[in-house]
Amino acid sequence: MPTTEGAAAARFTGSPVTGERPVSGSLTEVTLDRGRVVMVKRGDDPGALRAEAAGLRWLADAGTVRVPAVHGLDRHLLVTDRVPPGRPSIRAAGRFGRDLAALHGAGAPAFGAPPPDGPEDAAIGLAPMRNVPGTDWPTWYAEHRVLPYLRAAVDCGTLRPGEAAVVADVCERLPRLAGPAEPPARLHGDLWNGNVLWGADGQVWLIDPAAHGGHRETDLAMLHLFGCPHLGEILDAYQQTAPLADGWADRVSLHQLFPLLVHTVLFGRGYGEQALAAARAALRGV
Repeated sequence: MPTTEGAAAARFTGSPVTGERPVSGSLTEVTLDRGRVVMVKRGDDPGALRAEAAGLRWLADAGTVRVPAVHGLDRHLLVTDRVPPGRPSIRAAGRFGRDLAALHGAGAPAFGAPPPDGPEDAAIGLAPMRNVPGTDWPTWYAEHRVLPYLRAAVDCGTLRPGEAAVVADVCERLPRLAGPAEPPARLHGDLWNGNVLWGADGQVWLIDPAAHGGHRETDLAMLHLFGCPHLGEILDAYQQTAPLADGWADRVSLHQLFPLLVHTVLFGRGYGEQALAAARAALRGV
């Protein structure tokens, strides 16, 4: 008899289950008849799963980067296609850079706008994340991306009030630090290396989005933060497709402040020290 995950895969795909393999505590690989394989993700927060499914569909609608198809979801299970793994390659990296530029260019209604049918109360990894639309990026980024996690880091003791003042100073100076104004981009939103899959088909696939309308430099800063194979080739192809504003490399630390504060809240003091270093680096750009 199939497990709950297998039953969900059968229900949403309409195909019989022939095998199951747990991948982690929250992921199960389910094999269907004729050898087709899907992934079933278990989550305790129905809003987070709904946000992930809506994000995958929104990214797919742009017709640019490749994302797994969503077959269905209920309150605790999300069923998507599995991406057969391959190896990183320079050719795939170049195509990914061009496709990522096109994804960002597909745009969003506003900074902070959630995907269609996506909830305001979403998630980034294991942390809550609110998608609340704003009119200008500096104000929105401070109010809805940096300050909520800064307050949480102080409340849980991973940052001291004096240290938090450095980050608050960045928020006050954001209009001067942000660079030229840009329209809202369609972001993956959690674009670290673990969410970039190099497929057996020679293409790059993206999973686990925290999709929303934002600044395109944020996705690129996330790629820098934890490293990515052939990052130079990705960035070169991106720049050839949609050149970045002057000084973008000096703003990487500014855009990394958000994910570093999220990690500070989730994983502790080590990331708090990295967030402080990023804040100080951003202030040097004033």
